Amino acid sequence: MLDTLVLSRIQFAANISFHILFPAITMALAWILFFFKLRYDRTDNPVWMRAYRFWVKVFALTFALGVVSGITMSFQFGTNWPGFMENVGNIAGPLLGYEVLTAFFLEATFLGIMLFGIDRVPSWLHTVSALVVAIGTSLSAFWILALNSWMQTPAGFEIRDGVIHATSWLEVIFNPSFPYRYTHMMLASGLTAAFFVAGLSAYRILKGDEKLAPRLALKTGLVIAAILAPVQAYVGDLHGLNTLKHQPQKVAAMEAIWETQRGAPLLLFAIPDEKERTNHAEIAVPHLASLILTHEVDGEIRGLDEFEGNHPPVAPLFFGFRIMVGMGILMLLTAWTGCYLLIKREELPRWMLRVLVGMTFSGWAAVLAGWYVTEIGRQPWLVTGILRTADAVTPLAPTNVGFSLALYLTVYVILMYAYIHTLKVMALKAVKVEEFETESPSSEGTTSGLPGSAEEGAA
Repeated sequence: MLDTLVLSRIQFAANISFHILFPAITMALAWILFFFKLRYDRTDNPVWMRAYRFWVKVFALTFALGVVSGITMSFQFGTNWPGFMENVGNIAGPLLGYEVLTAFFLEATFLGIMLFGIDRVPSWLHTVSALVVAIGTSLSAFWILALNSWMQTPAGFEIRDGVIHATSWLEVIFNPSFPYRYTHMMLASGLTAAFFVAGLSAYRILKGDEKLAPRLALKTGLVIAAILAPVQAYVGDLHGLNTLKHQPQKVAAMEAIWETQRGAPLLLFAIPDEKERTNHAEIAVPHLASLILTHEVDGEIRGLDEFEGNHPPVAPLFFGFRIMVGMGILMLLTAWTGCYLLIKREELPRWMLRVLVGMTFSGWAAVLAGWYVTEIGRQPWLVTGILRTADAVTPLAPTNVGFSLALYLTVYVILMYAYIHTLKVMALKAVKVEEFETESPSSEGTTSGLPGSAEEGAA
């Protein structure tokens, strides 16, 4: 039934799903922009500035949508989940406040210098601004993920009169799952931004852009993805071990393990049946789940039978986890194939460019699948072991929540169409820019984009 609880959960899921798409890009794209600016400072080659100028506009557009969609998140704590702030506001409030004070203000302030100050401030100050924005995006993720991780594995608190109070902010922030979740998310952002840069650059090349800037951006994206993909696999393994220790019911649901067993098989595919508590159409590799999760062929994995009435729904976690892992493998193969072709041919064939265009938003699929596993996997708890989701929901009528949900979805569809259409327009406009268009000099007299050497002419 679509009661207030279900509708409020759907609405929050819709909001967070739309919002997270944009920070997933900007958290890492900010560091890529800093890299472009450093390369320009060191080489004085205008091609790096051309790449920087294009991508800083894309960053600003993405950042703006992240801000707009993020504002609605805080509203929902009061409108849809009043019990959350009433019970854990002493933890959530300060962490959200730190995010605004130490991170968002840095991003918003220095992004203005990046966008409008390139010809008005010294080059070193502009580079520092790019660095500060990159640090700000990472700090933003730090505080938000500290809160989210605390909700998954709460620590450093006490309960007085039904209200949670912090006893150690170090334990609250650096709770048991935070280091793994933060690292996992930052790497996910790196992969998302890398394929975003590579895909949009490949689109420009396919549309006839002969300039060097999109080729350098594409190469940068591929190299970043090729490096980060295996690192993410390793960190994901560590994160899985941490989850097995602190949230075994989540792992049991992810692997559709109904009964505690040793030497559990890895299900490549299955159709979990929660009513019958069994799996249909299984394709399994014997002992592999135990080997991966416990690093022992005969390792024991606790089953869902030990968490009767206190475990998340199985099917969303089972399929969500496999979508995330599948996308990760696809990213790894694509990045390594692209790098191999660049080494062998120095130019990607058109079929590979088309593949990269198709992979432009692949990071979004992986991030969303991962976050659904994370958030649905916490159910039926809003804060694990402390506050149930059903106990925090608003008493508003379902019709009120349904109406606001419909409005949110309508606005998000329009905004997403506008975002992707604007990216397309920006890319096509960049294709038409003359190859040797003059760069605007900075106040310190940086070189123009006019070819003054063979290398600059190639740019």
